[in-house]
Amino acid sequence: MHRILLAAALLFAGVANWRAASESELKEVIPARAPVEKEHIETEFRTASGITDGKGRYIAGVVLITAGYSAEGKYSHYLLTQVPIKIGELSLGPGDYVFGWQRADEALSVKFYTAQTGKFLGTVAAPRINRVGRIESFHIYPPGQRSLIQIGRFAMSYELGS
Repeated sequence: MHRILLAAALLFAGVANWRAASESELKEVIPARAPVEKEHIETEFRTASGITDGKGRYIAGVVLITAGYSAEGKYSHYLLTQVPIKIGELSLGPGDYVFGWQRADEALSVKFYTAQTGKFLGTVAAPRINRVGRIESFHIYPPGQRSLIQIGRFAMSYELGS
């Protein structure tokens, strides 16, 4: 019984250490031009959001400015993770990813790809969330708060991997 409590306490402590990354921290990890397939697509830094464990590991993302690129209409966001993460039922290892979405009834259908190759990885549903207040184009919440990746009025749940 004590081992179970200790394991739960260690797991919670790991999650509790994650916090919102500051603007200066995000500037260190979000590229001005994201490497997407054979192009380097501009990012819209004012939309950047991310979390950090305070030990140099990040999960962060930003809106891509795809107008004029071959990625236009396919990708809308760039996501980097330095730890394993599970978004919905999709498991992603540390790396760089891009995703795009399509509206489907009361949810978004979000398609994930590897950034460097454009290889399709899977689709995650992002249901509409009821939220009063400011709606952000993109936001990653720390796992101790909401464990959500928000796109406008929609959000996908996530879990940190081990």
